[in-house]
Amino acid sequence: MSIGILGQKVGMTRVYDEAGTITPVTVILAEPNAVLQVKTLDNDGYAAAQLGVFDQKEHRVTKPELGHFKKTGATPKRFIREFDCNGEEVKAGDSLTVTRFKAGQYVDVIGVSKGKGFQGPMKKHNFHGQGAAHGSKTHRRNGAIGCRSTPGRIYKNHGMAGHMGDERVTVQNLRVVQVREADHVLLVSGAVPGARGSFVVVRTALKGQPKPKAVVVAKAVNPMKASKAGK
Repeated sequence: MSIGILGQKVGMTRVYDEAGTITPVTVILAEPNAVLQVKTLDNDGYAAAQLGVFDQKEHRVTKPELGHFKKTGATPKRFIREFDCNGEEVKAGDSLTVTRFKAGQYVDVIGVSKGKGFQGPMKKHNFHGQGAAHGSKTHRRNGAIGCRSTPGRIYKNHGMAGHMGDERVTVQNLRVVQVREADHVLLVSGAVPGARGSFVVVRTALKGQPKPKAVVVAKAVNPMKASKAGK
């Protein structure tokens, strides 16, 4: 997986192809991403590239953060994330644009889903619900969640009412319909997580990519056993 880019969800629209077919797309604004730092195995213990996007005022960041930005000559950024380098060479001060992707390519989009507040089990977990007539008073409840001595407790991850949404979500294998370099915009088929104006991460799709070739490591030969085998 190569280094992706950071962007902002603008909204949804639709585009037409040459045959007149409509494709619903999400518009992602991805201004040039500044490479703020490149981490290496020797210095940091892992290889990664830190990217930042969307300028903001200096007084909105702390002094240590401001020094971190000025070290690479970049302006303060609103959205910062790291990507695994995986052998790709970049250096601090570089700028990555939407041209890293091309039309027809498949990507994964990561964002924070819309918050829906406290919801019951039917909306949150798609439960069927219970009887709605003949004196039933538990129409939309989740029913029994345990039983006396066996199991004598409530299992973890049991579907119950609670806070819904506002969590990290990854939508996989979305097709890039158009790449508009002049506007710094990606048009991606389908919907992506988050509300309008929320930040997203776009990366090359993990699924459907060629698997890296396995490296065969030769086993060390024990000289004592080799000498006995030769007799």
